[in-house]
Amino acid sequence: MRRSANEAKLIMDINRRSPIAEAYRGLRTNIQFSSWKHELRVLAVTSTLAGEGKTTTISNLAVAYAQEGKKVLLIDGDLRHPSLYAMFNMTNKLGLSNILANQCPYHETVRLTSIENLSIIPSGPIPPNPAELLSSEKFTELIEQVKVEYDLILIDTAPVMAVADGLVISTVSDGVILVVMAGKAKREHIVKAKEKLLHVQAHLLGVVLNNKKFHKSEANPYYYYGLQHNE
Repeated sequence: MRRSANEAKLIMDINRRSPIAEAYRGLRTNIQFSSWKHELRVLAVTSTLAGEGKTTTISNLAVAYAQEGKKVLLIDGDLRHPSLYAMFNMTNKLGLSNILANQCPYHETVRLTSIENLSIIPSGPIPPNPAELLSSEKFTELIEQVKVEYDLILIDTAPVMAVADGLVISTVSDGVILVVMAGKAKREHIVKAKEKLLHVQAHLLGVVLNNKKFHKSEANPYYYYGLQHNE
């Protein structure tokens, strides 16, 4: 059976021995050692603009943590352009937007995946007021609720240069990772995105440089993921 394009992006699941999978495990380790002063239970992953690979990064990172034995909940907080449901081949009829609109309890939205220890809350139907929903007390309450049941909560957010949603989510997160696509992200956008995150006092853990290809004389021609520490 052929895999869909989105399923193929879950390299941590389909090819755990690949150099890219090893790079994700390295990213997981770097995160764990990046903040020895703070316990990291809620992590947000964002980007400067759309199409830089944040959803692929957070999905593989979630699998990496689940394979380590942690009970992981992955939440699609990008209520404007949801994509986690497609990555994991599930429906998006019920999810985060329904919880925040008081239409159902969160347990009804949690979807188990084929990967042990990994569950997902999809975004749900696209609401007319994403920023307002994410700024609500209901979202803060949700995070506190799920922290009781899961070891780690990962939240996919909208790009910070586009809308305020990612900044809002960063305020309830213990750490934020900024994904930057090599050759696409502009330097001024990266600097501005960092300023925006620091302005809301987000704990910026570092930057993942995505889609960086080495020259043959430097390394194997695989994509590279790494965490550039901010501190």
